[in-house]
Amino acid sequence: MNAEPLQPDRDDVEGRIAVVGMAGRFPGADSPDELWRLLDSGADAVTRFTPRELRDSGVPAAESGAPGYVPAKGALDDIAGFDSRLFGYGALEASVIDPQQRVFLECAWAALEDAGCDPDRAAGPIAVYAGSLLSTYLIHNLLPRADLRASLGVPLLFQSNQPDQLATRAAYKLNLRGPAITVQTACSTSLVAVHLAVQSLLGEECDVALAGGVTVTVPQRSGYLPVEGGIESPTGRCRPYSADANGTVFGNGAGVVVLKRLADALADGDRVHAVILGSAVTNDGSAKAGYTAPGVAGQTAVISEALSVADVSPRTIGYVQGHGTGTALGDPIEIEALTRAYRAADRADDGTPWCALGSVKSTVGHLDTAAGVTGLIATVQALRHGRIPATLHDDADTPGEALDGTPFHAPGRSAEWPAGESPRRAAVSAFGIGGTNAHVILEQAPPPTARTAAPRPAVPVALPLSARTATALDTLAERLAAHLEA
Repeated sequence: MNAEPLQPDRDDVEGRIAVVGMAGRFPGADSPDELWRLLDSGADAVTRFTPRELRDSGVPAAESGAPGYVPAKGALDDIAGFDSRLFGYGALEASVIDPQQRVFLECAWAALEDAGCDPDRAAGPIAVYAGSLLSTYLIHNLLPRADLRASLGVPLLFQSNQPDQLATRAAYKLNLRGPAITVQTACSTSLVAVHLAVQSLLGEECDVALAGGVTVTVPQRSGYLPVEGGIESPTGRCRPYSADANGTVFGNGAGVVVLKRLADALADGDRVHAVILGSAVTNDGSAKAGYTAPGVAGQTAVISEALSVADVSPRTIGYVQGHGTGTALGDPIEIEALTRAYRAADRADDGTPWCALGSVKSTVGHLDTAAGVTGLIATVQALRHGRIPATLHDDADTPGEALDGTPFHAPGRSAEWPAGESPRRAAVSAFGIGGTNAHVILEQAPPPTARTAAPRPAVPVALPLSARTATALDTLAERLAAHLEA
């Protein structure tokens, strides 16, 4: 193994980006820490709905009772709840805002809290790059209501639900004065947003950047009718890189990360979750079978470019969080592109696998525009905890033969990932329909600098908490208590 020595106080912070905050909501998990516990346990968070749940959600009986209907989806716990007072909204105004934008606002707030960043006191500009889906809430819940159209007007309904309002709404409500740009590249949206945020930081357009994405489709408790030759799984299970893979399962979710230049994060004493060493974005162009098909050349190029920017050997990468949709066309092309890129960068490759390849989609489903950042957050957690999460298959011991002769193996069970002579490193892929590909290289955070402990007070000291609303205060107190208990 071409190991590189671990240097706790690295001098090469130039061009490195620190992940200093994270937040998200995922199927079966309301935070990045809950997501990690879910992944490490090997649980399946895709919900199977009962006929009554489908009926109560408004799914027509003719649809849910059709032969082949799959009552499965990655669902969030609550998409209707929203602390409108926290963001200065009245009840009616809040009720017509796309749930995607509500969820994203709350996640952006929580990510800044996790980073210990107060935008009102920030010395430099804070940017936000993020994306969402077309608003199904507008289509199914708002436009059919003549009373809302008459009282509020169609323009306000559209304004509250347009995807291009996502980033600017967050900038307005959180007082973010850097670039606020909504990103739209289909399934790769949120990882492309991370790349753009990295570039904005390196170009010194901002000093802090939020990046992420959100997908919330309604009705939330609903399934689908797979079609012959389509990408949806007829069994309601997503099995990336498996011999049994037969399609994907979609779901709702959101994720946001807060990024800073590593040198600034270290100087400010920030808690660093992980370090982004390099990233890249490409498009397949016309070199593929069709518009919706993935392309080997474009994916190979983005992986190779990210490796070059990060300036690391693929031999030092122990885990790849792949796009991994579990489709018959997508997975083999992704494996081929990864193998080409890794072998081109590592001439010593003898066909023996050294790198784990997995996908969070097997646990939470395909979160569409939020898929890339969900994979990034999962990978940051793997680096932090020193464990590689399982990718779920029917048989954990035989995930299939697709990886034979490649540098990769599929982790059927969670496993320890000890740091060696080189720091733990990982990569994350996201490939969008239409051909925009993103790839990010990560490294475990440098050890925290030793600090002189403050003298213990002779008597107990009250710890004051403050928040804008009673709901936010209760949530803050609960999170602090859980953190201290952990």
